[in-house]
Amino acid sequence: MASTVADIMTAHPAAVEADQPVAVAAALMRDNDAGAVIVNDNGRVSGIVTDRDITIRLVADDKGPDTPVREACTGEVEAVGPDTSVEQAVQIMRRLAVRRLPVVEDGRAVGIVSLGDLAMERDPDSALGDISAAAGDR
Repeated sequence: MASTVADIMTAHPAAVEADQPVAVAAALMRDNDAGAVIVNDNGRVSGIVTDRDITIRLVADDKGPDTPVREACTGEVEAVGPDTSVEQAVQIMRRLAVRRLPVVEDGRAVGIVSLGDLAMERDPDSALGDISAAAGDR
């Protein structure tokens, strides 16, 4: 059984600079079969943007694909280090009611851990574990 976030995280997560158009983030999500992209400001983690963020914060307000990512992202996100225990990650996600945590070293993203990653690790036979383990639908 995995003991640290490094054991279960997705390494080398897709990332976009905050001033890039949201269309770039959406393309990264499509190309990486991911629901979230790390947001950087000069190469350092400054937030996260999800497919839901794009829908709720941009599309619902008639903003276009050229809108900067910073207008859709959640800034000042909680991040963990690769040596954070899986149990600590679970507690943080539960306390903050978030589905993803960036994994950061020296201000730079080295991974991302999701609710699905935790489900596959802790209860692979659960519905969420099954769904998370399934191949993408590209």
